Amino acid sequence: MEEVILEQIDAADWVYRGEGAANLVLAYTGSHPAFIGKVIRIQKAPRNGKRRVNGNGQFTAHEQLVWGEITELMSSSSTRENLEQLYVKHVICPFLGPKHVDAGMRVRVTKEFLESVEKNVICKRPAWRVDAAQVDTYCDSVLLISDHSLFPNGTLKSGACISVEIKPKCGFLPSSRFIAEGNAIKRCVTRFEMHQALKLHQKEISELSRYNPLDLFSNSRDRICKAIKALYATPQNNFRVFLNGSLIFGGLSGSAGSTSFVTSEAFEDALKAVIQADNGLRAMSFIQLVADAVYTSGVLNHLLEVQKLDTLDIEGAIHAYYNIISQPCMVCRELNENKVSDCFTSLHSIPLDESLKIVKDFLIAATAKDCSLILCFRPREGEDAGSLYNNIHFESTKQSFDYKACFIDLDLKPLNKMEYYYELDKRIVCFYTQMMKMEDGADKAFRRNNYGSILR
Repeated sequence: MEEVILEQIDAADWVYRGEGAANLVLAYTGSHPAFIGKVIRIQKAPRNGKRRVNGNGQFTAHEQLVWGEITELMSSSSTRENLEQLYVKHVICPFLGPKHVDAGMRVRVTKEFLESVEKNVICKRPAWRVDAAQVDTYCDSVLLISDHSLFPNGTLKSGACISVEIKPKCGFLPSSRFIAEGNAIKRCVTRFEMHQALKLHQKEISELSRYNPLDLFSNSRDRICKAIKALYATPQNNFRVFLNGSLIFGGLSGSAGSTSFVTSEAFEDALKAVIQADNGLRAMSFIQLVADAVYTSGVLNHLLEVQKLDTLDIEGAIHAYYNIISQPCMVCRELNENKVSDCFTSLHSIPLDESLKIVKDFLIAATAKDCSLILCFRPREGEDAGSLYNNIHFESTKQSFDYKACFIDLDLKPLNKMEYYYELDKRIVCFYTQMMKMEDGADKAFRRNNYGSILR
């Protein structure tokens, strides 16, 4: 594609699709052939006046140590934006496979384009996101990738297609020997469940989700279906559905509460275009279709392998981080000398290359724990032996569907986020442990009081 520069006049053709902590995602609605069926990811900057770590610059000196073996990331001409794309292409793609990863390409933009986009989408963004960050108008390029909620060249002309975006989260329980005795709950309760409790306390969510990531990663068709049903019941920012690229279920803001009767009825009606089932049965048929695709494709097995690169948990990896930045370990400093175990001491005496591998693997795993999976479906008309896509025959509706799977939001995590990860983990586990103690105490008091009333 010859170089195209997005200018102020082009901003009206890009509409808000959603956002995460670091990027806005906009979908194209215009007629330029280079952009049909595409979305762009635009980097954000915090409103507190602080520029993102490294700004538009390159890796820090310590990050160059971590990623130095991957020569493609070390180019002197690489900006932070380029590094994001190169990271997906040369680090993540070999793990998850080119079939399921789209590294995209950089497209140049003017400052006026970014300023216009900021004005156009601000009314669509959730207030708390607006308060936290704005479009980073100092960037000179955006990432252009395929709109994976559609099939290639997907438009209404090529028939209806439906897609679901799922944030799987961490699919295993850690077993690291570096987990403190007081944090042993991590070995038997998922991080997702513990974080839900803290989010509810902080009023970030209105109710707890019943979703258990271990179900989704279980390789059991029934448990996978259970996970999808739980995501459907309480979507939050973990479950969204698109019909021909337009959102029909879940919140753009990423804060959708429990699915109400009105919401489910509207979803049932929207599914008419794709699912040939009686009214009241289409949503459950769609859930089963998604579960079958997750089970049949085995795509989450690859993601789980990448997540499990985190072998030491943050409680171990944080020590390796301090080795790399050549600073006294703040974690060990906070502990009494009696509590600094031999295993922590041994971590601080390992060779630098071992510390670099521990932290690099942890950061790659962090990408895999925070990404999204998009599954896209379209009904297959008759027998199409030449289809390039996987196929599922759905017995309950006597339909066959082509489907494809792709991972998105595969962001490069900054090295200095290690301390944030450690503090967040500590906060989540501490709150959940205290909550369990309070509930256990309340249960004991209830049983004691009721037992006493029976004796009386």
